[in-house]
This record gives sequence, C-alpha cells and structure tokens, in this order.
Amino acid sequence: MLDIGANLEDVRRRIRAAAQRARRDAEHISLLAVSKRVDPVRIEAALAAGVRALGESRVQEAEAKIPTIGGDVEWHFIGPLQSNKAAMAARLFDVIHSVGRDSLIPRLSAAATAAARTVRVYVQLASCPDPPTATVIAATGELCHAVDAAEGLQLEGLMTMAPYDPDPEAARPYFAHLRLLRDALAAGGRARLGLSMGMSGDFEVAIEEGATIVRVGTAIFGERPT
Repeated sequence: MLDIGANLEDVRRRIRAAAQRARRDAEHISLLAVSKRVDPVRIEAALAAGVRALGESRVQEAEAKIPTIGGDVEWHFIGPLQSNKAAMAARLFDVIHSVGRDSLIPRLSAAATAAARTVRVYVQLASCPDPPTATVIAATGELCHAVDAAEGLQLEGLMTMAPYDPDPEAARPYFAHLRLLRDALAAGGRARLGLSMGMSGDFEVAIEEGATIVRVGTAIFGERPT
C-alpha cells in the first residue's frame, strides 16, 4: 500500500515551494485530489490525511462512488461533459470544471435549480500557447456572462489542460495564456476569476503562472489501473 499521507505531504511541500518562487501565498492555492479510477481504500486514506476535495472525470463512475465515500468532502467534475450527462453532473457535483460550450449551461441550470442547489462552474478553454486574441477574450467573456446569468450556477473561474509533455516547462505558455485571458477579462471589468490548471506532472509550473486550484492524482494516489 502506498503511503498516501506521505505523498500528500510531498505535494503540499511542492505547492508551498512553487508559491514561494512566485511570491504568492500558498493558502490561496487549493489542492484537488483526482480520484478517478481510485479504489475507496486509497480515497479514505486521503481523506484521513486531510483531503477535502475529490475530482472525478466520469459521471457514471462518480454516481456509483460518491455514496460509498464518507466524510465532509467536496466533489468536482473535471472530465469532458456530454450533454446527456449534464443534468446528472449538476445533481452529483459541487463544482464542474469543464463547461466549454453554452449549450451545457441551460441543462446544468435546470438540474441545479430543480435540486435547489448552486453548482460552481469553471469555463473550460482549449489549450493554446499564444497570447489570447481579442476574439478569444470576447467569446470567453460571453460564455462567462451566460454562466453568471444562469440560475443555480456560480462562475468560479477558467480552466485549461496543457498537452502532455514529459518536460513541465512545455506547459508554461499554455498556463500563461489562461492567466493573460483572466487578466484581460478583469481589465474589462469582470471580477478576478480563479484558474484551474496543472496536474501531477506540471502543477508547480501552473502555480508559478497563477493557478488557484491544481488537479493532482498520480502524485497522491500512484498509478491507476488501466
């Protein structure tokens, strides 16, 4: 059995070090433990070690898993969200990181409202290493406005994923793109948004570029079964 507690402490240490390099307060950076395809024993060990937010990427897996996990835990959906799973996702999850098109918003809003709950939302952006264009800024602003206007939803921030590369530095321009996009929206009058970016292989770079929540799985739970 992996020492989940030791893994978590190492990840937290690396978060603090990355925040210090970026002259940021590590207390403002949240850790999301990605529990997809992780068995309940390891999840319970993570909760015992202080994890309070878990991330899943498949609605059906989460539907079976969530009722079996005890404790005060916040559930985040981080995978691709299909339209026919949107209503279920809004009922199961506290936070959804993958709203990348406006057609999802009415479905999420209707389900959240019917369940008398508020679901926090990150608008997902395609990975891009270039500075955001005026067109991208405007389109993102429109999507953010649509979330703002939807009953039962609360806009939390922006999300992206960098393409896989064994060199963490390769992810930097993709994370910088999201930070610049967030800053452009703030300059246009929008409240400063959170940034969901960075995974096990590159979360330190993401923190240096402004991430407010990092999604870490393998570095905590070890390799998942295929």
